Amino acid sequence: MSALWTVTALLSLTVVIDSQRVIVRSQMKKFPENETMQAVEARKQEIIKVTEQLIKAISYGDFEAYTKICDPGLTSFEPEALGNLVEGTDFHRFYFENSLSKGRQPIHTILLNPHVHLIGDEAACIAYIRLTQYIDSSGLPRTMQSEETRIWQRRDSKWQNIHFHRSRSPTVPIK
Repeated sequence: MSALWTVTALLSLTVVIDSQRVIVRSQMKKFPENETMQAVEARKQEIIKVTEQLIKAISYGDFEAYTKICDPGLTSFEPEALGNLVEGTDFHRFYFENSLSKGRQPIHTILLNPHVHLIGDEAACIAYIRLTQYIDSSGLPRTMQSEETRIWQRRDSKWQNIHFHRSRSPTVPIK
C-alpha cells in the first residue's frame, strides 16, 4: 500500500536541555494527500466513540456487546491479572458474570483527556484517564481512576480492540 504525502503537515518540536546546550528536534506529522485535517479529526472522534461504547458495555456488564467490540485474541495488562499478560476474553468473562453491575448502584464513567494516535488507515491508539463513579456497598459515593491505553484495528469495516493496558489509582472516597 503506497500513499502520496503532501507538504501539508504539523510541526512538532521537542526541546532537550543537555548540560549547557539546547537541542531542538522537529518532526513533521504528515497526512496522506487526500486526507484533510477535518478527516483526521473525524477519524479520531470515531476512535473516541468506539472506546466510549466499549466502556459502556463494561459499565452495564454487557459481555455480549463487549465481545462484539473486542478481538477474540485481545491481549491486556491490567491490575486484576497481577502483572501477567492476558489473552482472550475468558479472563474478563469472570468479572462480567460475577461483579460488573451485579447488585451495584448505578455507575457513571467519564473519559478524561482522550488522546488518539492514528496509525495508518487501519489502526489507532487511544490513551485517556477513566473516572468511574459508583455507590459502594455501604452507600458511600466512590470514585476510581485508571489510566488506560487501547489499541484498535479496523477489520471488515469495524473497529476491534486488540490490546489494552490499564493501571489503577487508589479509590478516593467523596467527602
